[in-house]
Amino acid sequence: MDKDQLPRHVAIIMDGNGRWAKARGMSRTQGHLEGVKRVEEIIKSARDIGIKFLTIYAFSTENWSRPQDEVSMIMRTFIMVLGQKARELSEKGVRINFIGRRQGVPTEVLNAMDEAARVTMNKTTMVLNIAFNYGARAEIVDAIKTIASQVREGKIEVDGIDEKIISSHLYTKGQPDPDLLIRTSGEERISNFLLWQLSYAELYFTDKCWPEFNEEEFFKALASFAQRERRWGSVKV
Repeated sequence: MDKDQLPRHVAIIMDGNGRWAKARGMSRTQGHLEGVKRVEEIIKSARDIGIKFLTIYAFSTENWSRPQDEVSMIMRTFIMVLGQKARELSEKGVRINFIGRRQGVPTEVLNAMDEAARVTMNKTTMVLNIAFNYGARAEIVDAIKTIASQVREGKIEVDGIDEKIISSHLYTKGQPDPDLLIRTSGEERISNFLLWQLSYAELYFTDKCWPEFNEEEFFKALASFAQRERRWGSVKV
């Protein structure tokens, strides 16, 4: 694949772990564990092919409403995987960055997140954004609150607020917006994910559930992106 045709930033909504497991008579826990394997595979594939930014939707603000035993299992798995993989990703040049609200996240999870970020903080081959306790509307609200405080303090003029100012107060500040959004499991919606940043992203939907989304499927998405003509709101002449 031509490197010049690759998206610089790929965002993924990893959907369908539970449905995949149910279709096979397995527990939702088994679906999530299989999904973790695909996360590892796609991170490696993205890094190896030259993707510079990868953002994965790991746990939304709405996911807390799931059954408590499922949420607890997800938290335990998250802590375990971060502990096992952070140094490995660091050795491969991957920097782990977390986006989302920290309020309400269990202390042991925050500690695992902070350690993973610390271990990988100076790596530059690829940035892996893990959206955890994330919601795009909450992100925009947080940005507005911060900007409002700076206006009150006289640091920003109201007339000086523009798209650049807003982008610089989002969780992804300093990063390019995603070029490509991938969503698995046949759903075709954004689900409160990176609403501001996805304004001009190409969208790729697949019927494959996340545990089925292997390297081959990932490359299909990248190939689809490479064939598209991005107009950025302009009209082709």
